[in-house]
Amino acid sequence: MGEHHPDGELIEAHLEDGVIRVPLAKYDDFNTRICRPVGLSDDEIGRVVDSAKESLGRMYDLKNIWDLARYLLPQPPVPERFRRRMLALGSGDPTRAICSTLIAEAFQKIGYPILPSIKAGPHLEEILHIRHHSLFVPRDFDLSPYFSVVKPTIVYGFDHKTLNWHSPANANLAD
Repeated sequence: MGEHHPDGELIEAHLEDGVIRVPLAKYDDFNTRICRPVGLSDDEIGRVVDSAKESLGRMYDLKNIWDLARYLLPQPPVPERFRRRMLALGSGDPTRAICSTLIAEAFQKIGYPILPSIKAGPHLEEILHIRHHSLFVPRDFDLSPYFSVVKPTIVYGFDHKTLNWHSPANANLAD
């Protein structure tokens, strides 16, 4: 897919196809959120985009999915402070990615925070600790205080009266 789509494109990590370009229209019917970084210069934006473009052709990192599952749902339960050390951090292969890893890696290259852990320094000042880019999940960008969240379904007009509610169980909602 070397050609450019006139209505815009996204770069995504697809399980079967790896990191590819897709038309923005692919997500027209999805409930999406756009997480926009705040305060980037044109140069920084260019570097983030270039980083994503450099990832085109990488394969999907299925091992990273398993590592994230172990981190998020540890068996047996392990104190949170030890969970990250248990991870293999993905395949370790720089030619593999998942979407959140791809995005986190691009932003970390320009020193932009996503969802750092905050710890007190020796003089009780806040010190930010950056997570390894393979430990991010899509939700982290949504929760980040450094990204503005846009919900296109709201921005482009939402009318709750057009929703098709199931009648018997929700009859009292219509009142």
